[in-house]
Amino acid sequence: MARRTESTPLTLLPALKSHLWFAGCPPAFQQALVERSRLWHIGPGEILFSRGEAQDSLCCVVAGALKLGSINPKDGSHHLTMYVEPYHWFGEISMLDGLPRSQDAIADTDSTVMVVSGPLLTEWLAEHPENWRDLARLACAKLRLILTAIEDNASLSIEQQVARRLLFSATNFGQSTNPSVRRRVRLPQEYLARMLGVSRQTINKSLRALERERVLALHYAEIEIVDMAALVTKAGAIYPGLPYPMPGPDADITG
Repeated sequence: MARRTESTPLTLLPALKSHLWFAGCPPAFQQALVERSRLWHIGPGEILFSRGEAQDSLCCVVAGALKLGSINPKDGSHHLTMYVEPYHWFGEISMLDGLPRSQDAIADTDSTVMVVSGPLLTEWLAEHPENWRDLARLACAKLRLILTAIEDNASLSIEQQVARRLLFSATNFGQSTNPSVRRRVRLPQEYLARMLGVSRQTINKSLRALERERVLALHYAEIEIVDMAALVTKAGAIYPGLPYPMPGPDADITG
């Protein structure tokens, strides 16, 4: 069955600019991305693209949430690398090197994704080669996040890793132009466990400890940040090489 798609309105530009990478792109490139895209509407569990597929697009979540990772062919379980919400961009690696997709992208809820045509974007970049650097900036930001996660996994306790993942999720991985932090984070415990490579029971134990300390409040499929200063303290000093600053203990909490 064909996916439901529609043209992307230029009225979406202000919302897209809530992401620091997109906001830092030249206006002409911003408009080119929107004009060469369509909005794809996909349901829970629907695959946007699969690992090994030929690349043909750059993507941005506009509504809902997607799981990025890989599916285990033996049991169908999903190794989760990132849980992405509006207005997170992904798919830039294959755009840069022309190789097949390295991950699966699966909708977790009813979602809308802005899908920029790879051939049309490549045609634009051939005429405006200076904008390849903007795509490289996006890829480098993602690489720095991944390197930080690898270092955290090797050197930090599960409790500290959980605190950091919650900070990343509440701030769109530090890439939101909004200085405030979301109070409620949709991040089921099972997803946290998959991202950190531990059991759900281990994650539940860490979250319950933070709840007893009144740092967090746990809800169904959601985590509420109650004490931002305490969460930042639990997370500890984060690698200063990240492209965007993470929130401090006095950050505003909204929503």
